[in-house]
Amino acid sequence: MKIFSSFMLFMLLALGVTAQEQCDTITVFMIGDSTMANKPLKDENQERGWGQMLPMMLQGKICVDNHAVNGRSSRSFINEGRWDKVIEKMGKGDYLIIEFGHNDEKPGEKRHTDPGSTFDDNLRMFAQKALEKGATPILMNSIVRRNFPASVTEKAEDRDDNPPTAVGPTKNKEEGDILVDTHGAYLISPRTVAAELGTPFVDLNALTHSLVQSLGREKSKELFMWIPANTYKFCPDGKIDNTHLNIYGGKVVAAIAAKAIAETVPEFKQYVKPGILSLPTIK
Repeated sequence: MKIFSSFMLFMLLALGVTAQEQCDTITVFMIGDSTMANKPLKDENQERGWGQMLPMMLQGKICVDNHAVNGRSSRSFINEGRWDKVIEKMGKGDYLIIEFGHNDEKPGEKRHTDPGSTFDDNLRMFAQKALEKGATPILMNSIVRRNFPASVTEKAEDRDDNPPTAVGPTKNKEEGDILVDTHGAYLISPRTVAAELGTPFVDLNALTHSLVQSLGREKSKELFMWIPANTYKFCPDGKIDNTHLNIYGGKVVAAIAAKAIAETVPEFKQYVKPGILSLPTIK
């Protein structure tokens, strides 16, 4: 079984993951939450959504139009009119990557949806509208949270999509060795809808779960927003965040996602850089 070793993660950075050339044809639209979203670069901000790094994995006449936004669920993304702007721009031959779940889980009428019900309904609507436009919808489930509880029955410590700055040991509790899921049935809905509509599905949660578990509780911190104090202007007091990716983590997850899309949607393979396609498969 091949997995991403620390060496292969290092090699990823040397595979020519540089800026993508300007495109004038196919567009990859992305809708989702903060784990995918573009992040500001002000004050040396180290946080990146994996969608922000996806263009670095692609080649040829294709571009990424990332509409993912911090804190949004499938419900709030629709109700705020964000979906209307995406579907208006979409055309034949384009792609739509759909990754929600982190915020659909949360209580409150503005964001909450239920798996097997309203969450599925929203995902189905996104995919069906894309199909009507002649685009290819690609359903994904949420990336894994870095959750290594001391006991496997312990609840996740970091469920907030925009956690407050955590300083020093305040959230640095004792951890175990087993990565524990926090998303539950929200991981199933994208697979269910994709199977129903006959559209592509990428189990991004399983892929990132295998990655983080293989790295272990200490090495996996290098993917997430574990920021020491007195290092960067954007958070001088430091930060511990097990949900959001840093620059390195964003690149790694984007590479995993690009390779998985190419394997699931054969016609997409031509747009993925050869170095990314040659990375080891995570199982």
